[in-house]
Amino acid sequence: MRLRDCHNFHDFRRLARRRLPGPIFDYIDGAADDEVTHRRNTASFERCDLVPNVLRGVENIDMSVTVLGQKLAMPIYCSPTALQRLFHHTGERAVAAAAAKYGTMFGVSSLGTVSLEELRKAHDTPQVYQFYYHRDRSLNRAMMQRAKEAGVQVMMLTVDSITGGNRERDKRTGFSIPFRLTLAGMYQFGIKPAWGINYLTHERFKLPQLDQHVDMGSGALSISKYFTEMLDPSMNWDDVAEMVRLWNGQFCLKGVMSVADARRAVEIGCTGIVLSNHGGRQLDGSRAPFDQLAEIVDAVGDRIDVIMDGGIQRGTHVLKALSLGAKAVGVGRYYLYPLAAAGQAGVERALDLMRSELERGMKLMGCTAINQLSRENLRFR
Repeated sequence: MRLRDCHNFHDFRRLARRRLPGPIFDYIDGAADDEVTHRRNTASFERCDLVPNVLRGVENIDMSVTVLGQKLAMPIYCSPTALQRLFHHTGERAVAAAAAKYGTMFGVSSLGTVSLEELRKAHDTPQVYQFYYHRDRSLNRAMMQRAKEAGVQVMMLTVDSITGGNRERDKRTGFSIPFRLTLAGMYQFGIKPAWGINYLTHERFKLPQLDQHVDMGSGALSISKYFTEMLDPSMNWDDVAEMVRLWNGQFCLKGVMSVADARRAVEIGCTGIVLSNHGGRQLDGSRAPFDQLAEIVDAVGDRIDVIMDGGIQRGTHVLKALSLGAKAVGVGRYYLYPLAAAGQAGVERALDLMRSELERGMKLMGCTAINQLSRENLRFR
């Protein structure tokens, strides 16, 4: 199987599985507990049908949107995700370059493996910094100031990860940073030597957003342990309001799922919210973002940019979310599998396929611009 044989999300996933050691693939692929919410995120789109219009003159299609003050050529962006250079040695560099080529936004995580500054200098495309709130308040202020000085346009605070989710796949393999693998995990690395060669022959793995503040090299600090020990579970709305004032720009909360929280985000001055359950990786059994979208848009959509992130695998999923009122959608696994499979070329192919699906879908829906999509285009079973 080669990259040219990949025509959809599932093809990229299969190719990534062939190329990655099991523990790393499972880190991308897995979710919390029984992974019910992870599966529901995509399944939620299946109870919603599109109702197309015809004879609308759809020769020219405009897929551009403005979200969080940023003009995007298409209504999806690459959500910030952690540890990307574990999946492919080019990591965030590949994702940023692909996003720039397709005129969309990309995110960098606090647990990113390439620095904010390098990516900001390399690409003019809008950049999001995904921020975790640490127990050390001076660290929080320092990280925000660094992002401001780097020229990052959007601050995105993740609010659904005050403690680590129960990711049992990682426990079985011993996935951690640095690696402390079980025997089963070591075997999986042994049968995928190409990954190890690439890992060892490129620059040393590091977390440049954190390496001046957090020692992840002395002992096995697992991802779950980072969430549990470094992040501040006492974070509250007053803390976030202070961050919004300090940032004084586009500020988005990622992980909002209730109407009450959406309204509170408006009250403290946020400019956007991302409906997300962290890809099903935190609270298993929680509701899918698509299922919450309509009521949150109805409550606050005229006062704040509402974005949806979770379960997107097809262009038609994007069209359904936009029809319900989302300003844009974020994707994570959708680009991580192709990144793992083929680096920048993989991410570019995934974004190109999505762009084609969106353009074709809009033509078949009888829409020439995103603002023509509405709930009149939808029926729920």
